[in-house]
Amino acid sequence: MYESKSTTDATTIDELLQRLEQLNAIGASLSSERNITQLLEQILLAAKTITRADGGTVYRMLEDGQTLRFEILRTDSLHIAMGGSATDTIHFADLSLRLPDGSPNDSLVAAYCAIHRVTVNIEDAYSNPHFDFSGTRQFDQTTGYRSQSFLTVPMCNHDGDVIGVLQLINAKNAKSSDVVAFSTADQQLVESLASQAAIALCNRKLMTQLEYLFEAFIGLINLAIDEKSPYTGGHCQRVPTITMMLADATAQTQQGPMADFVMTDIDRYELKIAALLHDCGKITTPVHVVDKATKLQTLFDRITLIDTRFELLQRDAEIAALREQLALRPCQHFDTESAITARLRESQTRMKADRDFLRKANLGGEVMSDCDLARVQDIGSSYTWRNAEGLQTNFLSADEMENLCIRKGTLTAAERDIINYHIVATIKMLEKLPWPKHLQHVPEFAGGHHERMDGKGYPKGLTRDQMSIQARMLGIADIFEALTASDRPYKPGMKLSQAIRIMINLKDQGHIDPDLFDIFCQQNVYRTYAEQCLNPLQIDDVPSPVQ
Repeated sequence: MYESKSTTDATTIDELLQRLEQLNAIGASLSSERNITQLLEQILLAAKTITRADGGTVYRMLEDGQTLRFEILRTDSLHIAMGGSATDTIHFADLSLRLPDGSPNDSLVAAYCAIHRVTVNIEDAYSNPHFDFSGTRQFDQTTGYRSQSFLTVPMCNHDGDVIGVLQLINAKNAKSSDVVAFSTADQQLVESLASQAAIALCNRKLMTQLEYLFEAFIGLINLAIDEKSPYTGGHCQRVPTITMMLADATAQTQQGPMADFVMTDIDRYELKIAALLHDCGKITTPVHVVDKATKLQTLFDRITLIDTRFELLQRDAEIAALREQLALRPCQHFDTESAITARLRESQTRMKADRDFLRKANLGGEVMSDCDLARVQDIGSSYTWRNAEGLQTNFLSADEMENLCIRKGTLTAAERDIINYHIVATIKMLEKLPWPKHLQHVPEFAGGHHERMDGKGYPKGLTRDQMSIQARMLGIADIFEALTASDRPYKPGMKLSQAIRIMINLKDQGHIDPDLFDIFCQQNVYRTYAEQCLNPLQIDDVPSPVQ
């Protein structure tokens, strides 16, 4: 420990006990702080409080281990507040622990403290011969301040490495407010605080690193889904955006059924993780089902096979007609030949119409009527063609018939079950993880976004009262993103007015939470998201009743 004076303590036992109680309270406060910048600011303010210091600075050690950076600076009497929660940023140059020749920079007190890992307690900077205070004198001349007593303490982690430096300036006498030296009690208390602060800071940095690592793993899962299918990777990123917008809007609501809903930073983080993982089960879903853009698509769109069959039918019809005409030779029967040609053209016209109909039906863009379904059945059974084995067979196979008869969309019932299973897989995957207490609701939040308020959803058939508010938020976000997404293979992204109109119907049908959807509309969450994430051509006027 470096001291430029012999300190004597006039601190009473009662005062010391009071300051120790302050130290304990500060330590408890530091352990609960999650934001590193706010943590550093608390450290400085706490040190100033227990020593009655007029000013102070927190330096943070950079990753190179050779540079100190000004992080937080406060001087009460000059009304100086820089860094941290203050609006003014610190523009002072970093302090290097080494001179250009590589020797230790022992002339600067903060650098000396970090290099040698010792506390430096100085009664009067102007009379101290050991350190260069020329910068301090220049500051004093500019501001009219008088920097006098200094207490500089290293903050070391469990490995003994310096992670920062805490420096206090101008201790004040409790009764007269005169500047005095920092006492031995002051020094011991600040050293204890620095030790607690270093532990809290290291723990917070470690937790932050683990959170970054965890989120990176989540990103890895979403990347794997994205690599499987470019149509779902964007969904995994956009749903969290909508979810958090809705969550913030709900937390800010001061009236109505959601007026009591509040979210802490920890709550927000838990919901964010759940939103990022809400579709992680899609990693188990076959690509050909996820990417099924048309009814006949598997590894490729089988409509091309049907096109080929039509071509073969037309060729066979033409050959049959020519053969009939040739059978009339050398006799000339003009009327008969004309009738053959007419039948050929009629047959080809019908085939072309049926082919165009099947191509349209294959897209799955509109709900098919009973007449349309009957026509598919008729086409499949009325035509026959000779397959590769030379056998006459029905024009459409049973599987092709089933797919082309899908009333809405492009998925069969079996394929929809496969898609729906992703939520079961999501729940199974998430429930396998040993979630810490602050993330224990992630499986429930993520696993409930396909449930309905009326209990007709999946996989558990939960009702509104059985679901958390967060799960209901995810349900709204998931639907709205799906409606407006422009990167899906089976549809273009809807305009806002169309998407909101559909969601109003879903609210009326008991599909989504009505109170949350009202906030979604009244607080313009949908428009805020649209302006940030959608194609400008999708943004149109939404009917005023939902505003």
